[in-house]
Amino acid sequence: MRDLTYYIGVTLDGFIAGPDDEVDFYPVTPAFAEVLGTEFADIQPAHVRAAGGGEDEPLTRFDTVVMGRRTYEPAQEVGITDPYAHLRTVVFSRSFDDPGEANVEVVSTDPVARVRQLKAEDGLGIYLAGGASLAGVLLDEIDRLIVKKYPVIAGTGIPMARHPFSPTRFALDQVRSFDNGCVVLEYSRSR
Repeated sequence: MRDLTYYIGVTLDGFIAGPDDEVDFYPVTPAFAEVLGTEFADIQPAHVRAAGGGEDEPLTRFDTVVMGRRTYEPAQEVGITDPYAHLRTVVFSRSFDDPGEANVEVVSTDPVARVRQLKAEDGLGIYLAGGASLAGVLLDEIDRLIVKKYPVIAGTGIPMARHPFSPTRFALDQVRSFDNGCVVLEYSRSR
C-alpha cells in the first residue's frame, strides 16, 4: 500500500498561507532551495524541474500528486494546465471544469474513496499538495507529514488543515534545521 504524504510549509502559528493566499513572506535562501530541490525533486512543478535541467530525472519518492482546486488554480491562471506533468495529478473539486489534460484527473466525488483507491495501487508515494480543506477531509488517510516550519508568525491565515476537533497523533521521525531558520519536521502516523 502506498503512503499519502502531506508536504507543506507553515508559519510558527500554523498557517500555510495568509488570509488572501499570500505565501511570499516565507524566507527561502539559495542553500535551502537547493536542498529541497534535490531531496524533494519529485514535487517540484514541471517548469521548475525543466529550468534546473531535471525534467528527465527519475522519480524517487512520489508518482502521484493530489490537491484541491485552489491549489491547482494559480498555475492554470498563468496558462499552465498540467503543473506536475511528471506526476499523475488528481484535483478534487465539485465546481472545477476539467482542463482537458490527459495527466490531470478532476474528481468531484468523495476524496477519501479516491485516495484509498490510489493508495491500493502499486507505485511510489502520493504527495498531498494542499490545501487546508482537502487536508482536513483526508486527515485519516495521511500517513506521513513533512512540515517546513518557517520562523514567521502570520497572525491569521489559512490553517494547515480545516478539521473538526479530533486530536490525531503522529510520531516524530526526523528534525533538521537550515540557514534560513526553517526547521523541517518529518512525522509518521502513530498506529
